[in-house]
Amino acid sequence: MKNQDFSNLSAVFVNCTLKKSPEISHTDSLIAISKQIMSNENVKVDEIRLVDHEVANGVYPDMKDHNWEKDEWPLLFKRIIKADILIVGTPIWLGEKSSIAQKLIERLYAMSGQTNEKGQYLYYGKVGGCMITGNEDGVKHCAMGILYSLQHLGYSIPPQADCGWIGEVGPGPSYGDSEWKGKKLKSPVGFDSEFTNRNSTFMTYNLLHLASMLKSNNGYPSYGNSRSSWDDGKRWEFENPEYR
Repeated sequence: MKNQDFSNLSAVFVNCTLKKSPEISHTDSLIAISKQIMSNENVKVDEIRLVDHEVANGVYPDMKDHNWEKDEWPLLFKRIIKADILIVGTPIWLGEKSSIAQKLIERLYAMSGQTNEKGQYLYYGKVGGCMITGNEDGVKHCAMGILYSLQHLGYSIPPQADCGWIGEVGPGPSYGDSEWKGKKLKSPVGFDSEFTNRNSTFMTYNLLHLASMLKSNNGYPSYGNSRSSWDDGKRWEFENPEYR
């Protein structure tokens, strides 16, 4: 099988852990699987731990215009929108994605009214996925909400665009832990999970394949989906008899 060249792609991982650096993030340990694959494929990789930055709450592009003294979102957004692929990483809390992940989605939404050079919504042609870890049920539930939100904003979602790891129900070691309650474990927790490793690998390559296809075709054609054309009065479904 001929290897595919992904070296023209870029990806950004946004870790939505609740832990500020330098505290160890179990979500970061899971993200490392996908990051390593992408690095091996010569993809340009960036990572943001959102909680380390002063990102205001809200759904406007710059919350400093809405009574917030500080807001690092505009600078972070430049790194996110520059990437072909966005991967959202989050822990599970009470069966849901973290509050930081929700903040990320809200701030992405704040920019969704902007358009690209074709007049399409800004995220058209970008690809999204998610990685989830925790000590309770909820991987698929969290993925459902995150991936729906991303596609609603304009990101494209390939097959099997999520992966995750969860431990046994109740208190216990988390992904990547090498000790628990002061006792050394035989190996880091979860690293030997074939299910997690396989799904993380498949997710990563599905993201790369879709991003590569979109990039080679300059994203989506603008026929029928251009906001600027719609605003200029070109409303196909009413003007074209075939749509009636």
